[in-house]
Amino acid sequence: MSPLIVKANADQLVQYPDGLHVSTPGAGAFPTAQRLAKEAPGINIDVLALALSAMRCAQAHGQGVDAHRLAVIDYSRSSRTPRLWVFDLPHRKLLFHELVAHGSGSGGDIPDRFSNKNDSHASSLGLYLTGDTYQGHNGISLRMDGLEPGYNSAAMERDIVLHGATYVNGQIGSELGRLGRSWGCPAVPKPLARPIIDVMKDGQFLFAYYPEKAWLLRSSIERCAAARLAQESNQSIVNTLAER
Repeated sequence: MSPLIVKANADQLVQYPDGLHVSTPGAGAFPTAQRLAKEAPGINIDVLALALSAMRCAQAHGQGVDAHRLAVIDYSRSSRTPRLWVFDLPHRKLLFHELVAHGSGSGGDIPDRFSNKNDSHASSLGLYLTGDTYQGHNGISLRMDGLEPGYNSAAMERDIVLHGATYVNGQIGSELGRLGRSWGCPAVPKPLARPIIDVMKDGQFLFAYYPEKAWLLRSSIERCAAARLAQESNQSIVNTLAER
């Protein structure tokens, strides 16, 4: 396996151990994590920076090139606290900061297990590209395509979608010590499902985070994101996140 190679110029080609080559664009068209964090008090700025960088890597590879919205889920936080942020990137604006449930196979209040396997009922980490909507048994639902092989690439096959659920509310969280849980889908409060889905449908990005070392160090997209951030800041954000 060849080592990770990062050229000195961020506009040059980046080579990854699995053979993926991504030409990475400059940052001019994107808001910085520091700028967006001003609109989202309490967000982990390192997680936001990783999400933005992962999105840029995917776009450099031709995926979601017209995306202008980014949703970030921080699964390292309690399910009883709002841990979903939805950003309008061109306007550098926070649109939503809400509760979001994880899969029953991922654990209790704070999930600690993630899977890409069918019937695991677990959440999956990584970057997703949203698709179209449909009416399912949970009401309006948003299809998502997982972009990280081995980590969330079975999302379509597993029917991992963004949808609303009545069990995503603060009262249930207080009674149970956690929110209700899905079968792996990121579920949002039922009254907010349509407004959130309306701004997130048709080619936007969603990034689901947890400091899982294997994912952070092995996923091609996360390695690309880390390489970009290392070039920009001369430090390893992945090592920082993985040690938490």
